[in-house]
Amino acid sequence: MATPVAAGLRSSAGRVAVERRGGLSPKGGGGRRLGELAFSPWLTPAPPLLSARLREDRGKKTELDVLEIPSIPNPFPELCCSPFTSVLSASLLPKANPRIKQVIKIYSEDDSSRALEVPSDITARDLCQLLILKNHYVDDHSWTMFEHLTSLGLERIIEDHEMMIEIQSRWGIEEGNRFYFRKNYAKYEFFKNPETFFPAHLISLSNEINGAMSHTQILQMFLSSSTYPEIHSYLHAKEQGKKTWKRMYFLLRRSGLYFSTKGTSKEPRHLQLFSEFSSSDIYVSLTGKKISGVPVSYGFCFKPQKAGGARDLKQLYAESEQNRTCWVTAIRLLKYGMQLYQNYMHPYQGRSGCISLSTPVRSVSENSLVAMDFTGHKSRVIENPTEALSVAVEEGLAWRKKGCLRLGAHSSPNTLQNVSSNIAIHSSQPWFHHKISRDEAHQLILRQGLVDGVFLVRDSQSNPKTFVLSLSHGLKIKHFQIVPLEEEGKLFYTLDDGHTRFSDLIQLVEFYQLNKGILPCKLKHYCARIAF
Repeated sequence: MATPVAAGLRSSAGRVAVERRGGLSPKGGGGRRLGELAFSPWLTPAPPLLSARLREDRGKKTELDVLEIPSIPNPFPELCCSPFTSVLSASLLPKANPRIKQVIKIYSEDDSSRALEVPSDITARDLCQLLILKNHYVDDHSWTMFEHLTSLGLERIIEDHEMMIEIQSRWGIEEGNRFYFRKNYAKYEFFKNPETFFPAHLISLSNEINGAMSHTQILQMFLSSSTYPEIHSYLHAKEQGKKTWKRMYFLLRRSGLYFSTKGTSKEPRHLQLFSEFSSSDIYVSLTGKKISGVPVSYGFCFKPQKAGGARDLKQLYAESEQNRTCWVTAIRLLKYGMQLYQNYMHPYQGRSGCISLSTPVRSVSENSLVAMDFTGHKSRVIENPTEALSVAVEEGLAWRKKGCLRLGAHSSPNTLQNVSSNIAIHSSQPWFHHKISRDEAHQLILRQGLVDGVFLVRDSQSNPKTFVLSLSHGLKIKHFQIVPLEEEGKLFYTLDDGHTRFSDLIQLVEFYQLNKGILPCKLKHYCARIAF
């Protein structure tokens, strides 16, 4: 006859076997998890008196479910587990694949660089947000990542949802390509002012659409409609197998870019596919007329996403900056569609979700600041935002005038010293560029986006004593000469032959930021070479 302890162990093992069968049965209710069943023999055995009672009636409900059994201390708790928890601890479970980090090098506008260790699934928008926070920049949704192909002289906007490491993996080691981080005010400007980007002479609608459509409706067709707005114009391209450039008629449709083999015919039998969008990226040429035989300088091209050299490029040249901007914008819309609109509407929702970033918010002390008016007998809070802005402008101009009077009182009447003082004032401003050429100013504005109001101030090359205001308007860059005037030993600056005079260039810029005056538009965004 077995000892009571042995009987207790057998009865406990028998109960475990019954519960294991019930747990594995499809209809078995109350069955335990697999981890619990496998280690049930490690549970504390039932007392001997109770085990005899269990042997008599195993078919009935066991008294283990009713009676409270006194717990016995376990001398080896690290070897056992609770019957109500999983056997495998969290530390023993296989961890999720750790996020692989890679080093990426970013260049700024002045060619200074910074190396960052980032997750492999970081998006362009996430990287922009990271750099904004690290460098304490103001996020105005214009910061953009660019891919610069040095050997080919090409550059493109990296869309906010694209993976940075994936783009870098396509580069060859010897190519010397770069990522640039700078502002681009035109990245989503076509959502705000589509009429500037889609001129009427470059767009025709499908035959199914009757009547004229607004630019907003044309933009909606790019994004969601089954119909399409057709972009068409003459472009310069190389004929297949030849080195010469030929002016041909091109058409942009949802299926790809086509050219006509017979004049401006749009019949299917006269159209040949030039390039499709799914496996290619659109780049803008930075070389201009340096390529031999090209009669115009507004180039763009299609480059396959797979590794390839200059022979794989499909280059095109437009006859104006407006034409090139229209073509490139339309191709971006047709390729990415609603994804671009989502990037524009929700700039902080990165697809990878790799970084938990937030935009810096104002502190409590800054939120408690209010505009006050102390001109009356009692001070009052200025609640109207328009009135608060006008008061701030007036205070700023008054402070500027007092500052000029202080400079005049402490300086010599010599005009040369006044000129030196004025130069010292504006030379530290981010919109002022000392001794850059007209072409350099043009390229700087072009890189930061041909949006109305993008500007900079530079020294004049033709006249050393004057300055030039370079301004973007209507997808064109215009230059206005700032002439110095001397009157009664004082130096002034003017854009309109002396009708409006300013004591320094800072006052001039501040005035035209608020008033259009003789300019085609107000000064909105200044071009600056921002360093890390």
